[in-house]
Amino acid sequence: MRHNKKFNHLGRTASHRNAMLSNMACSLIKHKRITTTVAKAKALKKFVEPLITKSKDDTTNSRRVVFSNLQDKYAVTELFKEISVKIGDRPGGYTRIIKTGNRLGDNAEMCFIELVDYNENMAKEKVTKKATRTRRSKKAVTTQAEEAAVVEETPAVEAKEAPKAE
Repeated sequence: MRHNKKFNHLGRTASHRNAMLSNMACSLIKHKRITTTVAKAKALKKFVEPLITKSKDDTTNSRRVVFSNLQDKYAVTELFKEISVKIGDRPGGYTRIIKTGNRLGDNAEMCFIELVDYNENMAKEKVTKKATRTRRSKKAVTTQAEEAAVVEETPAVEAKEAPKAE
């Protein structure tokens, strides 16, 4: 029975799974977005988010812990110098998974996983989003129609009154 065994083994041995997640995490840190299957992306999310949280405090111990998981000094340097500065005030949720459809060969569900603060397109959409417009009520429409009728009548009245005054 699988009671309380929550993580996905992904059909691999433990050493292969750890090496794969480490390599995927390094690629995610370096490129800010990678394309993979949904199952691998969910496993990667559980793997990389604690490392990003650990990178918020730049101590020797936290660097050693992160390096023991990643085994890539360039990825560790990138994580502590750039990414941790950019996500310093975010309380969690550093990655986003967006599904892209199924793969042609084996119909596996594909997605891309990205770091949230590094997608400029998502940030632009939030800034340029306009407020929704509501429909005008019937009262407003009738009052505008009445005002238009009054405006049309007033010049005619003034025209009639103008010859009488002369």
